[in-house]
Amino acid sequence: MFKIGSTIISENHKPFVIAEMSGNHNQSLDRALAIVDAAAAAGAHALKLQTYTADTITFNGTSDEFIIKDENSIWKNQNLHQLYQQAYTPWEWHAPIFERAKSHGMIAFSSPFDTTAVDFLESLDVPCYKIASFENTDHILLKKVAQTNKPVIMSTGVSTIADIQESVKVLRDNGCKELVLLKCTSTYPATPESTNIYTIPHMSTLFDVPVGLSDHTMGIGVAIASVALGARIIEKHFTLSRADGGVDSSFSLEPEELKNLVVETERAFLSLGKVNYILSEKEKKSLQFKRSLYVVKDIKKGEAFTALNVRSIRPCNGLHTRYYDSVLTKQANQDIKAGTPLSLDDLR
Repeated sequence: MFKIGSTIISENHKPFVIAEMSGNHNQSLDRALAIVDAAAAAGAHALKLQTYTADTITFNGTSDEFIIKDENSIWKNQNLHQLYQQAYTPWEWHAPIFERAKSHGMIAFSSPFDTTAVDFLESLDVPCYKIASFENTDHILLKKVAQTNKPVIMSTGVSTIADIQESVKVLRDNGCKELVLLKCTSTYPATPESTNIYTIPHMSTLFDVPVGLSDHTMGIGVAIASVALGARIIEKHFTLSRADGGVDSSFSLEPEELKNLVVETERAFLSLGKVNYILSEKEKKSLQFKRSLYVVKDIKKGEAFTALNVRSIRPCNGLHTRYYDSVLTKQANQDIKAGTPLSLDDLR
């Protein structure tokens, strides 16, 4: 079980859906607030920001090591410092964004990317912290976050089992008592084939913590499937419209998609139930529509039963179909009209 304030996240509770704003505000506070409103209207349970500046996340270098060279990256050839200048959320926006989220009854928190961001978020009394995948081996940050004694959600992208194990230990050793790990594939977008959600129950057992999904795939299918494997936190990037552009817009959900995610992950959760072979009361009412043996042509007394005058049809008021072969060796004990359910009294 994992608890943020009065909100409980466990295998017995419906999935907790986090809308990740990231840089989709496109440097407009009005747009940022509109994103909060849209996330709330879609039914998201939490709104998450990222707290950094270009200078706290990287160095303003111009050499190749500060340029994204990945041929498959949506940010190919961009300078890191310039990219983060476009993407960061101004710190003075955090308070009004958090307040707007709270006004909708949503939980609002952030991913800090260095210790100064933790100090700032503490001044806003955030209820929990998220550790991003690329920061999950930064022990300086992990210690600082853990020492707040607040619940921590940590993504596990670009990490080996050994990395995760070491980071979990750092968090635990420094005061973190409430911890959730998120299975994450840190490619943007990720493909379903690269997501490997079978890792979710394995990770939960291995680290003895609840495990959710930070999902960068397109659509909502992977997230819904993850619920069946135990995911109870689902984090997805969110935007008003992918057509509006922005650093993360291409792999972000739009409002109707987020609404569907909330609805369908809850349906997936409700469908899990328990191991059960007992008919429900509603199912019992449907028993009448199962098949049984009926006379389908008028039969005279003494006439043989054949495949032409006896058939398996709905409803189930006649003999069980297990008797069919035996019936075909018998004769009618009396005249029987077509449409009559066959009974043992009809056989001789």
